[in-house]
Amino acid sequence: MENRKNLLVFDSNSVLYRAYHALPPLTTKKGELVNGIYGFLLVFFKLVKEFQPNFVFACFDFPAPTFRHQKFKEYKINRPPTPKELSQQIPKLKEVLEAFGVRCFEKEGFEADDLIGTISQKSPFPTIIVSGDSDLLQLVDEKTKVYLLKKGVKESSLYDLKLFRERFENLEPSQILDLKALAGDPSDNIPGVKGIGKKTAFQLLKKFQNLENLYQRIEQEKKLSPKIKKILLEAKEQIFLAKELLKLKKANFDFEFKEWELDEEKAKKILSRFEFQSLIKRLPEIKKKDKIEKEQSKQKRLFDL
Repeated sequence: MENRKNLLVFDSNSVLYRAYHALPPLTTKKGELVNGIYGFLLVFFKLVKEFQPNFVFACFDFPAPTFRHQKFKEYKINRPPTPKELSQQIPKLKEVLEAFGVRCFEKEGFEADDLIGTISQKSPFPTIIVSGDSDLLQLVDEKTKVYLLKKGVKESSLYDLKLFRERFENLEPSQILDLKALAGDPSDNIPGVKGIGKKTAFQLLKKFQNLENLYQRIEQEKKLSPKIKKILLEAKEQIFLAKELLKLKKANFDFEFKEWELDEEKAKKILSRFEFQSLIKRLPEIKKKDKIEKEQSKQKRLFDL
């Protein structure tokens, strides 16, 4: 990405959730719990330093049911309710990010994933999406990578097309919808088809590419066993509903690619409020290289005088 502008987009609820559960309780002198915010910022500092983004966005889930809940009442029902101690950190995280100059987005009726999908499709720049949600791997292409967090926030994989194909037996990112519709996705309470495990799902997609082709040819296909045919035909409605739920929906909302600029004084002020002294010391790490070079050049000119 040298000499090219790039975009960093955070799936904020996902990263905050992982940070909250990965770190021990951390409170301010006033008793505010801030471990999720602190963990999020550790990820933020690491990735801004590593990728030197020109644009930084943060997308949030809107705190209300979406069209997915209307279509499938059991959608995400297996997830435990968000702990009050975590939900109270969401508005504070937005406050921190806005003080850092990061543009935050949410839209009624949509999940953060939908907003991220809309942004990445409209972005003319190389894009890195930060999330703990593998659904977003459907966005991986020549321009878009997904930085997928695992086991809290310490482990991660940066998925480009090459890594995706290696990890998913040469499937394409668009096929992850078909794979999860067949094999299920426990995190979203999408059940999968009984009798069709991941191994069979991979085999079907390698042969038929997608669900539409599979069902178009299922009656004539002689190499499919009668048992598998029966299972697939009986589960057809469930399978296509699952794919629809997993597919990202285009969201109409206003955003522009405005260059990200860190206001160090604002950042210091908000970090002081939450008593993140160690992060105040690290602020120079996330300054843009070109800004540092300009400051050094200015200091050199003053010294030369």
